[in-house]
Amino acid sequence: MAITDKTETDTLPELTDARVRARESAVLRLSESAMARLGEMGPDAPIDVDDERMFINMGPSHPSTHGVLRLMLELEGETVRRSKPVIGYLHTGMEKTGEQLTYLQGPTNVTRMDYAAPLFNELVFSLAVEELVGIEVPERATWIRMLMCELNRMASNLLFMATNGMDLGAVSMMIYGWREREDILRFFEMVTGLRMNHNYIRPGGVAADLPDGWQAEVERLLEIIPPRLEEYDVLMTGQPIWRDRLQGVGVMNSAEALALGVTGPLLRSTGYAWDLRRDQPYLAYDEVEFDVLVGSYGDCFDRYAIRLNEIRESMRIVRQVIDKMPAGDVRVQDKKITPPPRARIDESMEALIHHFKIFTEGYKVPEGEVYVGVESPRGELGCYMVSDGGSHPYRMHIRAPSFVNLQCLPYLMQDGLIADAVANISTVDPIMGEVDR
Repeated sequence: MAITDKTETDTLPELTDARVRARESAVLRLSESAMARLGEMGPDAPIDVDDERMFINMGPSHPSTHGVLRLMLELEGETVRRSKPVIGYLHTGMEKTGEQLTYLQGPTNVTRMDYAAPLFNELVFSLAVEELVGIEVPERATWIRMLMCELNRMASNLLFMATNGMDLGAVSMMIYGWREREDILRFFEMVTGLRMNHNYIRPGGVAADLPDGWQAEVERLLEIIPPRLEEYDVLMTGQPIWRDRLQGVGVMNSAEALALGVTGPLLRSTGYAWDLRRDQPYLAYDEVEFDVLVGSYGDCFDRYAIRLNEIRESMRIVRQVIDKMPAGDVRVQDKKITPPPRARIDESMEALIHHFKIFTEGYKVPEGEVYVGVESPRGELGCYMVSDGGSHPYRMHIRAPSFVNLQCLPYLMQDGLIADAVANISTVDPIMGEVDR
């Protein structure tokens, strides 16, 4: 159609400049509105638009985008020339909400960010509060946190195995990965009462001690999972079609990953051995032995293989935790931080008053600011917190690895096929709950 309206004519420089910028990098520089208008102009528009190229949206409602992720794609045939991730469709305002909640209530909020690895969210929040308050968690609580987080890492990576298999056509893998993850979630339910979003790791320790029979149940998990990982190797790792779909696809080197702020399995797949558990130890990770796994090529296959083998390394850590689990308290015995035992509420008026005040008013945290980082299944999960001396965080910001890692998608997908775009999204393994927090 011919463009005669002044308003439409005014958009031409923006569109032309955007097309020029789009040619200069892997990132599609068109704004969403400009892309929509470009699609409306049709073939007679006075813009140099290649007939071979078209713009499409992938998502935001699409099974292979792992939630509400939208991708604007510039295609030439089936080849992706440029792309642009668009986020914000799940925005929940959890960081702002966290500034309205007391420090005791905080874990109930942050646990819902990365819902595939909720215990890591609770851990990083609790470590930040403990750093501000200056309290030392009992040794048993530290080792319980390690046990639960490593089991959660296994569950998260098993979920990746399931969804990655489904995305690439190994449909039965979805059933197998879900089956093994269910066993771990049943153990979580045994310990915390919930399968997900536990509110179990809290400032000062954990909500409750491990129940009777926990060791036997963990040992059962460590017995049944290894042979099933061997089955995964048979089903996928050595399978020619699987290798063809992943090897050489979405290649990224260490310099590119570091420039983009990428962490976790994505960074380690490039051969850069960086793991906060080893390089900046927290909890008691400096007291256990494990290997930091790295790749060689930084492709989709390396990212898959690292996550598969990190399940084995987590099992190795869990075995050591079982052997070294100490006795003792699971929460600090500071009455200003820890609520009284529930049984005491029925016996003591002072305990009832204490319980009421700590849950309605919270406890005050000294003024200051702190940043704490932990190694989640997706990379560096950080919590920046500022206290003004009150019972609520003055500011709270979560450094979510999924959010940062999404920056690499346009570079991984450039000049690849649409089918490869699905593989790249899957091996980045974003959780949109922590992206749109």
